[in-house]
Amino acid sequence: MKVYTSEKIRNVVLLGHGSCGKTTLVEAMAYSTGIINRQGKVEEGNTISDYDKEEQKRLFSISTTVVPIEYDGIKINFLDTPGYFDFVGEVEEAMAVADAAVIVVSAKSGLEVGVIKAWEFCEKHNLPRIFFVTDMDLDNASYREVVDQLTEEFGKRIAPFHMPIRENEKFVGFVNIVKMAGRKFTNGSNYEECEIPDYNKENLSKFREVLLEAVAETSEELMEKYFDGEEFTQQEISQALRTNVIDGSIVPVLIGSGINAQGTTMLMQAIDKYFPDPTKTKISGKNTNTDEIFEADYDPKKPFSARVFKTIADPFIGKFSLFKVCSGVLTSDVSLYNVNKDTDEKINKIYVLRGKDQMEVSELHAGDIGALGRLSETVTGDTLATKANPVKYDPIEVSTPYTYMRYKTKNKGDDDKVSQALSKLMDEDLTLKVVNDKENRQTLLYAIGDQQIDVALSKLLSRYKVEIEIMKPRVPYRETIRKKVSVRGKHKKQSGGHGQYGDVLIEFEPSGDLEKDFVFEEKIFGGSVPKNYFPAVEKGIAECVLKGPMAGYPVVGIKATLVDGSYHPVDSSEMAFKLATILAFKQGFMEASPVLLEPIVSLKVLVPDKFTGDIMGDLNKKRGRVLGMNPVQGKQEIIADIPLSELYGYSTDLRSMTGGIGEYSYEFSRYEQAPSDVQQRVIEENAKEEESDS
Repeated sequence: MKVYTSEKIRNVVLLGHGSCGKTTLVEAMAYSTGIINRQGKVEEGNTISDYDKEEQKRLFSISTTVVPIEYDGIKINFLDTPGYFDFVGEVEEAMAVADAAVIVVSAKSGLEVGVIKAWEFCEKHNLPRIFFVTDMDLDNASYREVVDQLTEEFGKRIAPFHMPIRENEKFVGFVNIVKMAGRKFTNGSNYEECEIPDYNKENLSKFREVLLEAVAETSEELMEKYFDGEEFTQQEISQALRTNVIDGSIVPVLIGSGINAQGTTMLMQAIDKYFPDPTKTKISGKNTNTDEIFEADYDPKKPFSARVFKTIADPFIGKFSLFKVCSGVLTSDVSLYNVNKDTDEKINKIYVLRGKDQMEVSELHAGDIGALGRLSETVTGDTLATKANPVKYDPIEVSTPYTYMRYKTKNKGDDDKVSQALSKLMDEDLTLKVVNDKENRQTLLYAIGDQQIDVALSKLLSRYKVEIEIMKPRVPYRETIRKKVSVRGKHKKQSGGHGQYGDVLIEFEPSGDLEKDFVFEEKIFGGSVPKNYFPAVEKGIAECVLKGPMAGYPVVGIKATLVDGSYHPVDSSEMAFKLATILAFKQGFMEASPVLLEPIVSLKVLVPDKFTGDIMGDLNKKRGRVLGMNPVQGKQEIIADIPLSELYGYSTDLRSMTGGIGEYSYEFSRYEQAPSDVQQRVIEENAKEEESDS
């Protein structure tokens, strides 16, 4: 592949709802530009983007794929992202390096939740964007409806640049609304000029009005002219569009058919004309030597620096670190330094990836996207620079995973293999996490949703030949007591030679502090228990609070006071007093009105207004207490306290209630006494589990 200078590069992320046609559109552009001589299909598993076996099996994108396409002297790095919400981490990685976005909308499905989320991503990252309405070849495609929906949802920034021309109910061309000229497709995306059909003129005037209104909104001068009924010149329209698409105040709507490769040329022309090259965008890091801000701004003349935004750890194509050059020019003789890890990295060849294909290049300029193979220490989010200019960029922000499952290795002896395999999956996907919950004797796999966990399990088996079983996680309950009791524990054994003798009288009562597991005091008078056995008594209690007598959960909030006891000058020992204490604890705990405490979390749910009633009703059913609501960016944030146990499966519940638009997060708040029916159920479940484990 040719080497491109910074101003000849466009980094464009493709966004949209799941299965809306993003991968098909990339395939169509690759076909239109001659990269491939036959257009692949998602259903046939032969597209450039979806090369992973899981993607081919499931017929949708799971990972972000970079597909560079050369068009008319520029290089467009397309970042084809997954549309399904479980794989949002992949989208967030792509957003970190994109300079603009194409939001793909299916003319058949119209405005879907994924389109709204894509818009929100662009707003958050301040990216210019274009809507591309695909599937125009389908019988039930309605462009007018799509434009109406987009305008209603996103306001007067929506500017239709095209409208379809149909003959015998077939999509055969389009009207360029900016130039007021007809275009008829000849072969694929090629076209010839044609007259605008009469039946188009009614809708054309409406769309032209929407476009002119969007242009008028860009300046007071044009607004005045618009209200005075004066016509805009072609130059005024073009200039306003060029300036305002880049700043996001105008969002063009283009049309085509991915499957028939129609409209791809116009899309690439628009990307060239309206989207910024990397030098028009800003990025800054910090020089770790001087603590000064380094304004990189994709300037090829500054010292080299780059940020790794994605890792591929595929056993078939190897390990690659994908990066975007933030400043300077990368050549193979540059000595790379990983600023985050404080280590040198050796590079052999510089690659540009197109799907799974690796193309070697001699150098990469600022703003371009490339890949390096087999970097030993580098992970996603790390900065690569030179020791002379050790710049560090902010880490890539990805969503926090809140869905989790408990897992066990299926085959004994596979623990290390599973651990290494999961580690590789987590290198690739930052929203996948493993947590070893020693307290509850379980290992947890965290993800954005159930589908992501399912894909992870499938990858473990197909890629690494290991299996894990997933099950409902144990909730981290706690056990405590509600009243004061006094209990004697005596351990006495005689079996020839020295015997064992320990005798304690301990008062157990609530300490009032659920943050601490226990408080130990002694009030021994007259030496009934010698001082040297006090630590053994405390050790016995410390051992007991790890696994409570009620249901095997950790004990909190108890005070144990050693008040009396007896000893034998020969047979007493630390072990005997520890065992006597354990006997006293088990009996005393069960006599002191034991209760289970359940973890309560502070939950935040962000949804559009229309869903608030459903959400609050559902939270009430789940024993939640709604504490209030805050307006946040045109949505409502519902704040509630809810038992953690009730949030199992909440990701799926929320999606089904809100069509996927709802978001939630939570953090631990405190422990509260669980209702008696919950206590009873948990005790029974744990007894069954102990039985099956033994």
